Amino acid sequence: MTDKVTIECAGHVAHVRLNRPDKLNALDPAMFEGLNEAPARVRSMDDVRAVVLSGAGSSFCAGLDVSSFLSAPGFAERAFEPVPDTAANVAQYAALGLRSLDVPVVAAVTGRCFGGGLQIALGADFRFASPDAQLSVMEIKWGIVPDMGITQTLRDLLPLDQAKELAMTGRVVDAAEAQRLGLVTRVCDDPVAEALAFAGALAERSPDAISGIKTLFDGAWHADAAEALALEASTQKSLLGHPAQMEAARAVFEKRAPVFAPRRRS
Repeated sequence: MTDKVTIECAGHVAHVRLNRPDKLNALDPAMFEGLNEAPARVRSMDDVRAVVLSGAGSSFCAGLDVSSFLSAPGFAERAFEPVPDTAANVAQYAALGLRSLDVPVVAAVTGRCFGGGLQIALGADFRFASPDAQLSVMEIKWGIVPDMGITQTLRDLLPLDQAKELAMTGRVVDAAEAQRLGLVTRVCDDPVAEALAFAGALAERSPDAISGIKTLFDGAWHADAAEALALEASTQKSLLGHPAQMEAARAVFEKRAPVFAPRRRS
């Protein structure tokens, strides 16, 4: 457990925050530890239906704190250790762990979002950015490749040539260009407030349907037609007639807000 990644929950929304503002939330070993623990911590909380991911202070995450790793040489080897029951290693799971949750994740991007910080933001389902946000696939600066799951996230957002261009140049793009490219979902003056409001609105929908949509789209997006269509049908069958779906339908007919029972996770 580390205080460099904090989690608070209110109104069915868990707020995961990178908490090293004096270093622009640059990643050190303790932050990797906290990010690897975060998915399990969220799963252990009562009835979480959405997650917001942000950085304390002026920046989301300025990337890797190289000096901290030079003083902790053992972590370089640990970063490549596999995380049980996943396809990821420790470094990759820091970016992909929250993506594995069956609830939507919204990253609120402010200030610098460089290197590993960008890869963490790419692991979210949505990215809300402030107008002054700066984003960069910056690993080329250090003569290395981006390796925190970017092959699984950037492919869904950019054409291959644009992804290569950003990774090979390491150039910094502003929020407006990031939105045009597809790196950013929405540009807004206060991305943390908007992300929390958006997550809160999603939390008011059927939690089973929201989870089903995430699972369906993530599973079908790169599947062949037969597998994708079968997943559509099986997902729908798992919802029809169940309590959350019936409550959603009743609320429509009765012209009221639905009230859903707490979700039970195994």
